[in-house]
Amino acid sequence: MFKERIIRLLDLTGMQIFEPIIRLITGENPREQLQKLALYILLPVCAFAVFLAFWHVAAQNIVTKYGTLPAPAQVWKEGRNLLASHYESREQEAAYYREQETKAAEFTANATQLRSLAAEMPEAKKVKALEAADKLDEKAESALTKKYSASPTYLDQIVTSLYTVFAGFVIASMVAIPIGVLCGMSKNFLTAMNPLIQIFKPVSPLAWLPIVMIVVGAVYTTAPADAWFEKSFISSAITVALCSLWPTLVNTALGVASIEKDHLNVARVLNLSWSTRIRKIVLPSALPFIFAGLRISLGVGWMVLIAAEMLAQNPGLGKFVWDMFQNGSSQTLAQIMVAVFTIGFIGFMLDRVMIIFQRSVSYESTVSA
Repeated sequence: MFKERIIRLLDLTGMQIFEPIIRLITGENPREQLQKLALYILLPVCAFAVFLAFWHVAAQNIVTKYGTLPAPAQVWKEGRNLLASHYESREQEAAYYREQETKAAEFTANATQLRSLAAEMPEAKKVKALEAADKLDEKAESALTKKYSASPTYLDQIVTSLYTVFAGFVIASMVAIPIGVLCGMSKNFLTAMNPLIQIFKPVSPLAWLPIVMIVVGAVYTTAPADAWFEKSFISSAITVALCSLWPTLVNTALGVASIEKDHLNVARVLNLSWSTRIRKIVLPSALPFIFAGLRISLGVGWMVLIAAEMLAQNPGLGKFVWDMFQNGSSQTLAQIMVAVFTIGFIGFMLDRVMIIFQRSVSYESTVSA
């Protein structure tokens, strides 16, 4: 039935709080569904309303060196201003490129006209005319290739942060999953790796980042014009990876170690190769644990990223927060609070995405959120 499909989809995405609405629409036990709605939706809404009221009252009584603490209405206004600024910047960018295309078309038309006139000129003037036409072509090409220069908007910095955290997350996964598989399959390897895991797992990103920046600066010596990535981006991504790989590593090792011995014994009887054993038995059996670790790692990486961007000065939400703090005004304080809510909301959405992947590979009907 259509209703059951929607309910399964809500369960898969971890959004079971909306299940009573679907059941209420179809007329299934309205009294019970209304009680669930009050519990799952009305109660959180009331709690959030109390939070906003407390914030509003506290903002009027807390005076900082930048002025009073921004109230919810001011933060909402600054959020709209940041969004409007983004669209205004995009309009300016589009207008700039239209202007450059117009200039290029004029240069090209003048060059074409000059070449047609040069055909009837004496040889000496003809050479100069053709040289002038070539220069006009160069100007036209320059106009088309010249990039729009402007500071990144708030939405641009959100995209940069997402790009950075996913780069670090991929690096962490590529390191953590193979090592976790080896730890789960070999007690000797786990014994050897355990001291390193226990030592490096609690290290703060503030300690990793200076080391990473020094190493990246020494190893990544490509000229800026030829570089694919900026050093600050690489430093932030590697720092995220170093801090977020541990949950995936530990969960992968636990998942592999939890595989039933009968499955591995069957693989030995069938004389399966080591690589086939990994692909056909180990990884499929450990997938729920692996994705549980990946979910935690992505959340850790998102939290680590903000501190890494602040110190590395890599464009992103972390740098935005730091720049607003340096500006020091009531308006920028409100923008910092906009960033706080943005970071929290994006973190929530990333967690929902990972829940979908986690539940899609889980053998259980539900996985705790």
